[in-house]
Amino acid sequence: MANERLRVALLEHGTTVNALAEVVGVDAKTVERWITQGRIPYRKHRFAVAKLLGLEEADLWPGALILKQVAAVSESEIVTVYPHRWAVPKDTWGRLFSAAEREIGVLVYSGIFIAQDTGLMRLFAEKAEAGVRVRILLGDPDCAEVAQRGADEGLNDGMAAQIRTALLLYRSLRQRDGVEIRLHDTILYNSIYRGDDQLLVNTHVYGRFAADAPVMHLRKVTGGDMVSTYLDSFEAVWNRATPVES
Repeated sequence: MANERLRVALLEHGTTVNALAEVVGVDAKTVERWITQGRIPYRKHRFAVAKLLGLEEADLWPGALILKQVAAVSESEIVTVYPHRWAVPKDTWGRLFSAAEREIGVLVYSGIFIAQDTGLMRLFAEKAEAGVRVRILLGDPDCAEVAQRGADEGLNDGMAAQIRTALLLYRSLRQRDGVEIRLHDTILYNSIYRGDDQLLVNTHVYGRFAADAPVMHLRKVTGGDMVSTYLDSFEAVWNRATPVES
């Protein structure tokens, strides 16, 4: 949509598109797009335009103020960032899942370190018995995406083998009510570990094991959208994944 506020402000100020472009330091076609297409300029350009016209940014780009507020709130969703997954304290994993009252979610390729942790397996079982929904997404060991990730990490067939091992370790858990396990064949850019509205998001880095990649600890805050973005991604993978029979 055209930015009529900016168009009218230029007319009232007696400033042409070319003159504004010269003052701000951009091409005149860029200013035209701000007006005709409603493009939102970079912050420094918004400030320069508002100063020239004697107005506030919000007078010309009310949407930019909303974006700024969302960005500020979303930043507060970041609890901490760990440089590597192995640097995440062991009790952080326990607190993430033990605090869950509604939902526990795991989205990984193998997540073998979770499946091998008997304490977490016991916790998942107890949570499921208490009515918490436990959903685990593993990579399909026969899909091309898992094979590619194995090659990227230098594991080759080892990635598929880890998934099959995880499935064996989850066997007793799969038989419990409230626990669902599915296999996916997506390109996984992040592993996601959920305890209600808190997440540990493990990024994936080409050529490095997931344990070496950074992890963000996020907590949902009203008005923020980082956590919601990852939760939507989890749901998208879940909805197209194949259930594992108990």
